[in-house]
Formats: sequence, structure tokens, C-alpha cells
Amino acid sequence: MRRSDFVLKPYAQSSNARAAAQLLNTLVPYGLLWVLLANIPSQAPLLALPVLALMVLFSARCFSLMHDCGHYALFESRGLNRAAGFLFGIVNAIPQYPWSRGHAFHHKHNGDWDMYKGPSALVTTEEYESYSPFGKWFYAFLRHPLMLFPGGFFYLIIKPRLALLLGGFDFLGHGAQQLRQQGLAAFPGMIKSYKSKHWYTAAEFWDILFNNIGVIAVWLLMGAWLGHGRFWISYSTVMTLSAAIFICIFFVQHNYEGSYAHRTEGWSYDRGAIEGSSYLKLPAIFNWFSADIGCHNIHHLSEFIPNYNLRACHERNAHLLSNVRVLTMGDIPSCFRYILWNRQADKLEVIP
Repeated sequence: MRRSDFVLKPYAQSSNARAAAQLLNTLVPYGLLWVLLANIPSQAPLLALPVLALMVLFSARCFSLMHDCGHYALFESRGLNRAAGFLFGIVNAIPQYPWSRGHAFHHKHNGDWDMYKGPSALVTTEEYESYSPFGKWFYAFLRHPLMLFPGGFFYLIIKPRLALLLGGFDFLGHGAQQLRQQGLAAFPGMIKSYKSKHWYTAAEFWDILFNNIGVIAVWLLMGAWLGHGRFWISYSTVMTLSAAIFICIFFVQHNYEGSYAHRTEGWSYDRGAIEGSSYLKLPAIFNWFSADIGCHNIHHLSEFIPNYNLRACHERNAHLLSNVRVLTMGDIPSCFRYILWNRQADKLEVIP
């Protein structure tokens, strides 16, 4: 099958009205849940559990809508997508613009495992065999499903702040060197001339900077309102679990038995989209909270289709998707076994 066999274009039409409705039906309930949490008596902490569970799901939905903004698909204009994406980035504590650029690289090379080795940076079977016994154990340990939880906390809470700090220190050294060489004339081009491993362009730097300012301001305000202890216990729980959910979903949509895992030579974009992405069949309520990202084959065939059109597009092209890999929630644990790439056989494998 080829991309041209699918009916995609009619569904790649964004709607400001539908996008605005999604923004409101996500952010307003999420905000009200924080208000409800603030009014739960400290003597009855168990009452907070269902509220926190809903907050986790709404946080995951915020990330899915941010993902749509990164593809410039949620709203009709780039400006509205950038603005909404930045807002969702504040809510989920992650700079949206650099994240979306990295995600675009994944879309461009999906199924080409020479170029993109998945969210867990998998190694080839040959590399794995060269490891020491401890190295093999540690490799498997870092990719165990339980590592989704500390990994999720690091991904949202720590990594964006660390990137700004480390990049900032590097920039100070760069700036000092430029000033020594050029004097005050170095100021206008100092940011543009700085090449960082923590961001790739000046636009990414500004997004990281303003995201961090916004996120830390929210932390301080929420802490002052709820009490810093109560806020951080609740916030850390929500961010950790929601990050674990969307990292898990992303992983299983590409790592499973039979997934298209090819070398660059002979790689096919269309096969990467159709055979290197799964159809994750979830209960209806989880489809809503994940913004139908389970229709992942269609999403990879056209990332410009907004989430509110994905399901209809999937159903329109169902006859072409009869042989794609369908996963259910019960299949998710087995996907985490496929953490090696056999480059010679062009397939994913389990650790022997």
C-alpha cells in the first residue's frame, strides 16, 4: 500500500471552533479539579484519590492536544497553534516548540531505525552483545516498564529546567569568549552564534526560557495557594503518572512484534507509517483523553489531520488497514519486551 491509496486530504481540515471547544473542555475541567482538590479536608486524604486520577487523565489529554499544536493541526493558523501549544506546554511543564521539532524528526524517519531508535534509544543486537553482563542488566533495567515513573518525573519536572541551566552556563562561557574577541560588538549576534546541545535554534531557546519562567511562576503561585507541601505532592503525582501514560502509549505504538524496523537503505516512508505504527484500540473514554492518538497509522500518513478528524479518517480507510497491527491494553506489557533492534533482519527482538 502507498499513502496515495488513502483518502486523507478531506480530513486534514482544521476548525478553530472545534479546537477552541477542545481547549475549553480540557483546561476548564482541569482547573476545576485543582479547585476541588484545594477544598478537600486534610483529614480525609483518600477523597483526593479520584480527583488526582481524573487530573492525570486531563493532563495526558493536555499533552495530546499540545502534540496536535506541534503539527499545526489543532487550529487553522500557525499563530493560534503556537499560542495554544505554548499554553499547554506551561500546563504540562514542557517547552512545546523544541519538543514538537524533535517529534517532527520522528515523523520524518519513522521506521528508519538507523535515524531514529525510538523513545528508549534502543541499541542493535550486535551492540547489546558487546556489553558486559552488568551492562546488559543495566540496559534492560533502564527500559523496564516501571522506569516509566521516575522517567516521567524527570521528563516533565527536571529535564526542561536542567536544559536551561546547563545551556545557560554554556552560553555564559560562549558570551565571555565572544566579548573577549569582539568587545561590545558581539552582543547583537551572540545568541544566534551560540550552538547548544540543549537547543538547536534561537527560537527554541526563547521557548525554553519563557516556558521555564511561566512554569516556575505557576509553581510559586500554586504553592502559595494550596501550600507548597500539598501542591508538590499532588503536582508530582499528576505529572509523573500522566507522563508515564503518554510515554507508554508512544512506545507501544512503534515497539511491538513485527513492527517495521528498517535500515536507511531501502526504507519506505509509507511502510514506516502503515507497518511501523500500531492501531491502539482503547476503550472510548481513553480514546477521548488520548485525543484518538490510537489511530496512529493514519496520524503518521498525515500529521496534519487534527485529532477530532482522526477517527473518521481511520473508519473511511478501514478497508486498507485490515492487516495493520491492532493492539489492546492487554498487549501493552508484551511490547516492552521488544527492546533490541536486529539491524541485519530489519526487525525488533526481545532480549535472549
